[in-house]
Amino acid sequence: MSSSHPDGIPMDAKTFVVIPTYNEAANLPALVGELRALDVAELAVLIVDDNSPDGTGQVADQLAQRLPDLVHVRHRPLKQGLGRAYLDGFARALDLGADFIIQMDADFSHPPSAIPTMLELIRDCDVVVGSRYVSGGRLDERWGWGRRFLSWWANEVWSRRFLGLQTRDITAGFKCWRRATLFGIGLDRVGSDGYAFQVEMTYLTERLGYRVRETPIYFEDRRIGKSKMSVPVKLQGAVDVIRIWYRHRNVKRGA
Repeated sequence: MSSSHPDGIPMDAKTFVVIPTYNEAANLPALVGELRALDVAELAVLIVDDNSPDGTGQVADQLAQRLPDLVHVRHRPLKQGLGRAYLDGFARALDLGADFIIQMDADFSHPPSAIPTMLELIRDCDVVVGSRYVSGGRLDERWGWGRRFLSWWANEVWSRRFLGLQTRDITAGFKCWRRATLFGIGLDRVGSDGYAFQVEMTYLTERLGYRVRETPIYFEDRRIGKSKMSVPVKLQGAVDVIRIWYRHRNVKRGA
């Protein structure tokens, strides 16, 4: 039986980094290399690929063959949305015994170097958010004013105030979860398929009374490839905020 810290976390706690991918073949080897270089014990990477036409799934399989103790791969037959990919990855990581689950993108917008800090902070809270909008957080200098304004409006004006949330970076996709937090939220509650998944998870986290800690990150624009955040996707996300509120407006801990 493994020993534990005073907070109940096993000394040999397992951390899984869940990375959904679609056309990220060029980024994946370098990202796995940076994760492998981290000074984090019991670290594993779970790649969830939605049948990428650029061969990302094959690249992931090659990494898993070369690094079997580090890399795991989930192949999904169709592109079913970011939210479904994360939920699939979370469920698989929990089945594999994860104590902590880190969610992040494959395009280097989320710095792997922040992960050790997130794992330290998670010992005193239920979820850690890698945040662009707390003191010390920064956006890539190459972002134009229009993109900055839209991101600020989506977080601060629309999602945060409409839903009555304390978290500053509502749409953040870089988070560290405790195992118990994901079980407490209940993955079967989550209905969002796309980028609104991030908002829904944040809303449920606060509605259910879980402790959120935000840590500043530098949000770098993707190094290779094209952003998947089109205008229709952004508009759909704005509409989904209303649906999220309506679906979970009566949710509370113990319900």
